[in-house]
Amino acid sequence: MSGPPPGRYLKPSARRVKIQTGFPQPELLDLPWSTPLAQWPEDVLVAYPRGISRHVVRFAQVGDRVLAAKETTARNAAREYELLRRLRQLGTPCVVPVAVVTDRHSRDGEDLPAVLLTEHLNFSLPYRVLFSEHPDAHIADKLVDALALLLVQLHLAGFYWGDVSLSNTLFLRDAGRFAACLVDAETGEIHPQLTKGQRSYDLELARTNVAGELMDLLAGFDDDSHDGPPLDPSMTTGERAHYEPAAVTTALPQIVSLDPVPVDPFATSERIVETYEKLWAELTGVERFPHEQKWRVAARIERLNELGFDVEEASLDTDDDGYIQLIPRVVEPGHHSRQLHNITGLNARENQARRILTDIHQFGRALYPGLPDDLTGALWMQEVYAKIMTAVPADLRAKREPAEIVHEVLEHRWFLSERLEQDIPTEQAVEDYVESQLRVRPDEQMML
Repeated sequence: MSGPPPGRYLKPSARRVKIQTGFPQPELLDLPWSTPLAQWPEDVLVAYPRGISRHVVRFAQVGDRVLAAKETTARNAAREYELLRRLRQLGTPCVVPVAVVTDRHSRDGEDLPAVLLTEHLNFSLPYRVLFSEHPDAHIADKLVDALALLLVQLHLAGFYWGDVSLSNTLFLRDAGRFAACLVDAETGEIHPQLTKGQRSYDLELARTNVAGELMDLLAGFDDDSHDGPPLDPSMTTGERAHYEPAAVTTALPQIVSLDPVPVDPFATSERIVETYEKLWAELTGVERFPHEQKWRVAARIERLNELGFDVEEASLDTDDDGYIQLIPRVVEPGHHSRQLHNITGLNARENQARRILTDIHQFGRALYPGLPDDLTGALWMQEVYAKIMTAVPADLRAKREPAEIVHEVLEHRWFLSERLEQDIPTEQAVEDYVESQLRVRPDEQMML
């Protein structure tokens, strides 16, 4: 009997393996489970950059999906799988758990570690990829702001993380900012409600770990033998990130200079504490005011909406002195995302949705005053969104998510209009954006 074709791994069907999954997929059985993860053949792996991990981690193509595989103990794999499932049910930002693989054995009969499989998050980026030759404080601030928001959302859901760090988080672009997603829940616990001590301990871990990670990053850049990770993987060492229009406007001066600002690891780590505490106070704090100031109820809800949260339930009590006490009881993230989806069907992150909604409202006031939001949204989809996405070549669409492309085109249109002191049509703006910005960027759909 002839053997397998050269370069292909042996089918492990003769070896016992147990796969617990909520996504039954026959291709999972074809992975080389009898081989240690570190020795998996190249033809089954996807060459994504890997972040820092205490475990062996690889990325594998399974059918039409890319999965992250992490070796760990059977107990830890099952526990983390269940934690991630529950976090997904609670609506918190985390990776999708796919399967737990146990009862692995090598061809020599030796026991192999269990494997936790999670789904690769398209367009997600490890924090190290987001820094240029010289780490930039502006980027660091945006990252810790996103991490602080993620930590607040997790704590509101009753999740104690136990290992808060930039390394255990993936980041996605969100209209000039970042959104954060938990990727490692190994040390986590879910409770009905966290105590102040549990929250404080997580926050102190965040402060310590972020400072340490940034210090390690800076040390790598200071090492003459290490050039450091570029802000944009398509840039060569020594290039600086900048925003410059294409040929139609190259006579204009450079508009936005992003010369890196030095990172202070300790100031940045303090920022995550300050951001977290402000968010937590606004989302959960008690507000007491006299009866004649009832307007403060609407003002509080408006502030929460601006932060991206809807108030699903609140406590509104009065006392014998005529004072009102307001306490938000249940707050739900995604205020602008839901609003945008309701009127356009688009899926977008919170800041992307906020930016696109602003453009839809401006579009409606200028061209269709008085038209209901849903009809305005439908017309905007035809006259703006469709034109932008049609103008982006198919081979460039893996560089940014659709909502992020739309946001960047809208920013580019404003930028060109300001400098040329005239309104620039969307068609001209997107053409310039594609050639000067999008074409030179890496495919972030494939970056991890």
